[in-house]
Amino acid sequence: MRLVLLLVALALAGPASAQRERPDDTLRELVREAVAASDSFTDRFDAEVWLVDMSSRLATRPNAPEPDERLELLRLVHKEARRASLQPELVLAVIEVESNFDRFAISEAGALGLMQVMPFWLKELEQPEANLFRPLTNLRIGTTILRYYLEREQGNMRRALARYNGSLGENWYPDRVFRALNQRWAP
Repeated sequence: MRLVLLLVALALAGPASAQRERPDDTLRELVREAVAASDSFTDRFDAEVWLVDMSSRLATRPNAPEPDERLELLRLVHKEARRASLQPELVLAVIEVESNFDRFAISEAGALGLMQVMPFWLKELEQPEANLFRPLTNLRIGTTILRYYLEREQGNMRRALARYNGSLGENWYPDRVFRALNQRWAP
């Protein structure tokens, strides 16, 4: 019943939601499974709302995964962001800026995956066999690094983001993340 109410609310939400993908029966079932598998939400209804909303937003991105993979990615983003005491929508904005949701992205500097984690971290963690193209591994390391930088910068997210990108003292990278957050991911 709650999912039906959610879908009605999304349908009535106005022009912004009209541009997003409408959930079909397959997507509804996938959301149910993702909600059941999620342990980072305190309330099932909140999980349904967030997953459906973010799934429809992510569906508009060029490298958006298929619906089942999309929901699994969103569940992981939410879980890892919460584990690191970060806003899940902020992590989505970082992923958009870093890799545009291409889990196999490789930067010119050699950073890998969704959050563009440098491979030297695997040696530092004494896990050279780990795969940074695996979303869970990439998100776990990326969110931990971002959280560390946020603490190091005493809560200054602009400086933490610049440090994450290696551009401390410049604003272009934090500006891109904040723009993505405000334009696409903010609730």
